[in-house]
Amino acid sequence: MAQVQALAREIKHPILHPVELKADEGLSPDGAAVLAVLLNPSLRAVRAQRALSGAQVLDAGLLPNPELTYSLDVPIGGDTAGRVNAFGLGLNWNVTSLISRTSRVWEAKAHSEAIDLDIAWHEWQVAQGAKAAVYQLWSLQSQIGLLEQVRQQMVENLDHVRKAVSNGFMTASDLNSVQTANSSVNERLLSLEKQADQQRLKLLRLLGLPTDSQIRLSKNLHLPSRIILPNTSLMDGLEQRRLDLLALHHEYDSQEARVRAAVLEQFPRISVGPTINRDTDNLRTTGFSLSIELPIFNRGQGKIAVERATRKKLYDEYITRVFETHSDIEQVESGIRFLNEQIAAAQATETDLRKLVENYRAALTDGRAIALVYYRTWTDLIDAQIKVVDLKGQLAQAVVALELATGFYKIPEADQSSETVSTEFGVEKK
Repeated sequence: MAQVQALAREIKHPILHPVELKADEGLSPDGAAVLAVLLNPSLRAVRAQRALSGAQVLDAGLLPNPELTYSLDVPIGGDTAGRVNAFGLGLNWNVTSLISRTSRVWEAKAHSEAIDLDIAWHEWQVAQGAKAAVYQLWSLQSQIGLLEQVRQQMVENLDHVRKAVSNGFMTASDLNSVQTANSSVNERLLSLEKQADQQRLKLLRLLGLPTDSQIRLSKNLHLPSRIILPNTSLMDGLEQRRLDLLALHHEYDSQEARVRAAVLEQFPRISVGPTINRDTDNLRTTGFSLSIELPIFNRGQGKIAVERATRKKLYDEYITRVFETHSDIEQVESGIRFLNEQIAAAQATETDLRKLVENYRAALTDGRAIALVYYRTWTDLIDAQIKVVDLKGQLAQAVVALELATGFYKIPEADQSSETVSTEFGVEKK
């Protein structure tokens, strides 16, 4: 844990910020994001590409080795008197490799930068997934806490109704109604507990932790009740901020260098080097050799066509990604605006129901109301609070999705105000 805490304080990422992990304070959304980047096992295979791209940069800068040639001619027939073995020794080197070396190195470096950005993009996606999972798990746990109150009250109501039926104050129909309501609450509670457990397992998977690990969320975690989007467009500077778009841009530059290298490699291959020869008359000569490839059939046009087609494919992919990103941002922003309105309407309903519960409680004290009517209204109030918590959880996840789509660590100028959801029986949930 100490090692993880140290890594979290020193993490270096284009978007993520270092955090202080404190085990006694529980897991926060930002803490989960950093923890997922540090521990998620699926990111290890992605990071392995960094070593491969580094090796490719090294390989691109290496020059070809010189070629040593040797030949031996032994006289075996004719007038061999006084003849000696003839030999030839040559050292050749492909000088045309220098022509495309700059382009090849540029291509490898641009590809390496694209790999680094692509790794950072995968880390950002995993981090935001863990962050959203924390908000969802907190929302589900809060809803379970509220529904637990309803179940406890239902159990008490069921006991009271059974006694009232046995004493003749209530009918069997009243008992069936309460039993049905109790069963419905139990089914809802089981459904929420199932969702919470699945969300817990999802979070553990993103964090790279065993499935039997315990997760304690931060007590200071708050769900937003309203998000005020900035006046300026979140798409401004998107191409310079989104890591995947930057990676595609560098990959396009790398492919541009590949095209340039393919064009330069059309130049005929030339190898030159010194030679030393001796013929059978023991006459020794020295000089140099020159070999030139004749580009008659293959002038590299096939390779150039492939590299150009790949470059066009990358360009189209980049344009498509930009278009899809703009559409995603608009969709998430629209969802946030509607969630703001839904939460406001749900909170208004909750306020009205709270007032109604207070009136029924006063009437019940004075003997002017029936207990079952009061508890049904109180149950409606809890249901309204559950709905508010659920909508706030959706809003928190929408903000995480907007951060992911726009490449912002935090949405600028966003007002993430939160409210306390207080219940009649003293249990508070954010």
